[in-house]
Amino acid sequence: MSAVPGRWWRPRSLRTQLLFWLVTLHLVAAALTAWFTFVAYGDLVHNALDEQMRLVADSYAGSDPPRTPRPLDGNAALVRGAFVVQLWSADGRTLRASSWPPLAVVPLQMQPGFSDASADAPAPSRWRVFTAEAGPRADQPRVQVLQNEDYRRRRALRRALLEGLPIALLLPLALLILWLIVSAASRSLRAVARDVASQDERRPTELSLARVPDEIAPLVQAFNQLLSRMRSAFATQRRFVQDAAHELRTPMAAIGLQIENLRAHVPAGEATERFNQLEAGVTRAQHLIEQLLSLSRQDAPGRPMPGEPVDIETLLRESVSQLMVLADARRVDIGFEGSIAPVVQAPAAELRSVFDNLIDNALRYAPEGGVVDVRLHEVDGHAVVDVLDNGPGIPASAIGRVFDRFFRVPGAPAGGSGLGLAIARTAAERHGLRIELRNRDEAEEGGSPGLLARVHLPAASMPLTPG
Repeated sequence: MSAVPGRWWRPRSLRTQLLFWLVTLHLVAAALTAWFTFVAYGDLVHNALDEQMRLVADSYAGSDPPRTPRPLDGNAALVRGAFVVQLWSADGRTLRASSWPPLAVVPLQMQPGFSDASADAPAPSRWRVFTAEAGPRADQPRVQVLQNEDYRRRRALRRALLEGLPIALLLPLALLILWLIVSAASRSLRAVARDVASQDERRPTELSLARVPDEIAPLVQAFNQLLSRMRSAFATQRRFVQDAAHELRTPMAAIGLQIENLRAHVPAGEATERFNQLEAGVTRAQHLIEQLLSLSRQDAPGRPMPGEPVDIETLLRESVSQLMVLADARRVDIGFEGSIAPVVQAPAAELRSVFDNLIDNALRYAPEGGVVDVRLHEVDGHAVVDVLDNGPGIPASAIGRVFDRFFRVPGAPAGGSGLGLAIARTAAERHGLRIELRNRDEAEEGGSPGLLARVHLPAASMPLTPG
């Protein structure tokens, strides 16, 4: 939870907001109920007890001779709210009898009827007083009845608290019910979040609205519309790349053929050097076109290619043999070593794309007269393929970006397109393989400088000892 600076605190969690406002609502409702009950029941108790005080006073005033009040103790008068009966002389100066004598500090009220009085003894308190009217005879005593006001307030407050108690007891149950409801709704949102997280950025699909609450459905629909626009943009991009690459293949092949035909007519010297540069540029352009076509085919939507059991050892030997021409041209010593023979369930062409690009990348970065080793072995019980070269390696600042499309390490030799590693990673991830790049001086104790490209084969592959 966090608050926006300069604004009132507001939890970011929907569940916390609901619980916060529900607790507040219940507490306010309980307080209002208690207050209303206190006021309403207080008036009811007040009127009922006033009527009882009047009846008691009339019963004593009407008796002839006057009755003697029954004695009370302080606990009955102050705590239990018993009526205190006083009999005064007709002139109101002398207290003739009292059920609780310590309350004689409250004098006879001059006006008959109800009134309120304060007494500092025997304890500071407020008293409700009813004074009966004077009798017809001059010697007839005056009757006055008193009751403690604190007792009345306590009785009304107790009743108010009892009325608010059900709401307070209902609060935990309501919170539990709300928690269950919000948790059920959160599961739907988490399911939508998992669907979003599992999206393939190259092939986004629409999210299902079957389990989405009505309040969240507009957001999901807007997200689906965004995905639809993304699919359209990706499709347009793929069509452009495919069309451009296909259109360029024929003229570039023709240019390459014409350059080959011109080689015999180029005079020696500076012209030959310029001609070699032109030929290298055309070769690089042809390589880029082929990689663009390969990348567009990988990004194209549709059903994945059917998998088949592929012997990785045989596949690597074929890749090394195919790239032997490039290794000989750069005078690079390339070798293969296999201690296991795992089998991977995947399209052979996709796996060839992974290893061909990694080996091709190693051959391009290895110096002339350098070494490239391809090793098939186990690491911690898992089958891996290592492609090692003794080239310059990759700077630490750039190793996290080498899989980005068209990214080339500063100072890289000419001829690359920046797509080989991106193509290899895309094909690898599609079939459960993982590519790891590390500089050899960091990866191997005592290892020579260079790069280690390690392909972690799927756990389902079956490493077999070669026979």
